[in-house]
Order: sequence, then structure tokens, then C-alpha cells
Amino acid sequence: MPAVISSVVKNSIADELNIKPNSELLSVNGVVLKDYIDYRYAVMTEEIEFEIKTPDGEIESYEIEKDFEEDLGFVFESAIFDKIKHCANNCIFCFVDQQPEGLRKSLYIKDDDYRLSYLQGTYVTLTNLTKKDKERIATQHLGPLYVSVHTTNPELRAKMLRNKNAANLLKELDFLKENDIPINTQIVLCPSYNDGEELKKTLNDLWKYKSILNSIAIVPVGITKYRKEKLKQVTKEIALETINIVENFNKKIKKNIASVSDEFFLIAKMPIPEKKYYNGFNQLEDGVGSLRCLIDDFNKRIKKVPKCTKEKKEYTIACSVSASNAFYDFSKKLNKIKNVYIDVHPIKSKFWGKDVNVAGLITANDLISQLKDNCCKNVIIPSIMIRPYTTEFLDGLTVEDVEKSLKVKLFITKDIYSTKELFNLLFD
Repeated sequence: MPAVISSVVKNSIADELNIKPNSELLSVNGVVLKDYIDYRYAVMTEEIEFEIKTPDGEIESYEIEKDFEEDLGFVFESAIFDKIKHCANNCIFCFVDQQPEGLRKSLYIKDDDYRLSYLQGTYVTLTNLTKKDKERIATQHLGPLYVSVHTTNPELRAKMLRNKNAANLLKELDFLKENDIPINTQIVLCPSYNDGEELKKTLNDLWKYKSILNSIAIVPVGITKYRKEKLKQVTKEIALETINIVENFNKKIKKNIASVSDEFFLIAKMPIPEKKYYNGFNQLEDGVGSLRCLIDDFNKRIKKVPKCTKEKKEYTIACSVSASNAFYDFSKKLNKIKNVYIDVHPIKSKFWGKDVNVAGLITANDLISQLKDNCCKNVIIPSIMIRPYTTEFLDGLTVEDVEKSLKVKLFITKDIYSTKELFNLLFD
């Protein structure tokens, strides 16, 4: 996987040199780079030489002087330039294994790469770290890392990950602690495996690493209709039990270090907690506090809107089932404003099955089939439905395909934790 340049930053060095997208960065100061971490270290200098392979296949060399911390302005297609470290586990709850055939190839890749964890916040199990990996983590102080813990019980973890190396978690955490590498941790809760008493033990064990522990996120196991092996869903009873276990643990240690994802509160039919519960929102990407961010942001903005708009503003918000209650509440308040009409349409996942309720897994076909007879000409969707840097949905259809089929205009909100773009559409 070469260092492919997907775009260049406007007015940057790369832009001034007229370096084109789809070029490849071959080397910096004579060194072939393995990843974006290498790149960041390599360009921290005042004099720099680098080689580019153009889209036409020509090799071009550049020698420049710049400010020490000034970046070249490359935006790369991937943060990893050599091979991604693949997952060596076969987890009982793995979502990749719950997909049908025929989707794009990237969806079947199981990565377990500490570099992506450091750069992009993806979770790693620490089961495939080599001696060189550890040396690099320690030397370059690559943290925080996002660690998939699931359980600290060695035998149970090896069973859940179906990898004997998974039993060595505490040794790997000891290494991170010794080198002062901060961590955010995740527990995918699988009823009858790592819930209840096992969860209590895991939380207590993790607190022994409090010097490097930023957060603990507990998320419910996701189960699609394509799953071959049976796993139990998180029920209302289990959700309530888990919420209580986490609350009691935080009270004991006198710190909100552990949080459950929003879905637990939705399953338990409890209100979303206030901001202080989320300890700085360290795990938003895991769905821990995303609804609270959205609700607080809306409540702040709704206070400053006019009583009417000059022209009619009509939009359909296509959202996940999980977020629908929040958006229904937003629409009730917005629809009191003259000339504003917001219709909320939760999209059920027929593709994945009734138990999948998140926006990131909504397909274009589900969007089309459920909006075909009931939507405004303007439809708002979150960017999380779209593959990054493309216009593609999970099932391969594009934004243009949806617009053509529904005869609508799609508006894609980039920030899924804010309502700023919604308010801009209505009141700018």
C-alpha cells in the first residue's frame, strides 16, 4: 500500500509545487516511509528532499526549505503506507463476520493495527504486538491507544477472542503502564459471557492501571441477521444491571472513568445522562455521549432563532432509530417557528436486521424504500452513512443514486455531534 496522496491542502507547499492528487510520496530525505507517523517525524525539519511519483508514472524530486514545523500539505488516502496489521483473533462477537457476501472489499478487512489506534482511534486487542512494535510505541510514546479489553479474565478473554494470546492482556497493559502510554478502553458486553460479576471484576482490574487509564466504554454486542452463531442480546434487565454496575464502580473510585454507550439507556428506557457523566467525552466514536452532545447543542441554538423565516423551509431528517427520539423532540420545537416544517423519519435496517439501529449502517436501499412515499424534497442525512472521501453508501449505491430515485436533494451534515448545519439550512 503506497503513500497515495488523495488531495493537497490549499495554499500549502504541495499546492504551490502543483503536486497532483493520486501522486505517490516515494521517500523523504532518502527514507521510504511506513506510515503517517513516519511522515510526521520526517517532515519536522527546515531542509527537506522528497520524491514523488506522478499519476503519469514520472518520478520527480524536490529540495525545499521551510519552517521547522510546517507541513508539506499532503492528505493521504490511508494513514498506513505499508501493510496493515491484520487481526489474529476470531472474536465471538466480530461484526465483520456478520456481513453478507457482495459488499465492497474494504468492509471485510479485519485490522488490529496499533498505528491506526494511535492515529485514528480504532480499537486494538494487543494480541499481535511484536518486539519491534513495542519498542516503537515506547520510544515514540504513541498514545493514547484504544484497547479492546472485553474482560480481564485470561481464560474468558482467550475464549471470547478465540486466541490463546488474548490471555496475556494484563502483561500488555503492564508494558503500557511501565512506558506511561495512556489508554482508552472498550468492553463489548456479551450477555452470559462478560456481564454481571465478570464486568465488576474487569472494572476493578482496569482501575489498577489508573495512572494511564483515560476512560472505559461499555457497548452492547451488535447482532445482525447474518450471524451464524447464537449470541444473546442486551435486554432491558441486563442494560439496567450494567448501568448500575458502572454507576456503583464510579462512586467507589470517586471518578466518572467508566461510561456505557447511549444504547444502554435507550434499551433501559432511561433518559440520556447529563454532560458530567461522560468524563470529557473521550469515547464519542463508540456512541458514548453522542446523543448528549447533540441534545445540548440543539438546546443552546434553539434559544437564538427567530419566530419565523422569510421563506418556507421544509426538510425530512432521515436518522437512525437510536437517535429518533431526540430528533422528534427537535422537530416539535422547530415546527413552532412559522414557515418551518421538519419531518423526522427513522430508517429501520432491513438490510442488517431489526436489532441494528445505528446510522452508520444504514444502506441506500433502506433509505430509498422507506422514504419513497413519504418525504420532503430536501432530505438531511448524517455523513456517517457515507463512506469517507466518497459518495458511496454501504451497499455500493451513491448519493446521486438516492437523489435520482427519490427525486430529492440530499444534504449531508458533516458533524454528527452538532446541529449547527441544520440551523444553518433553516435560518441562514
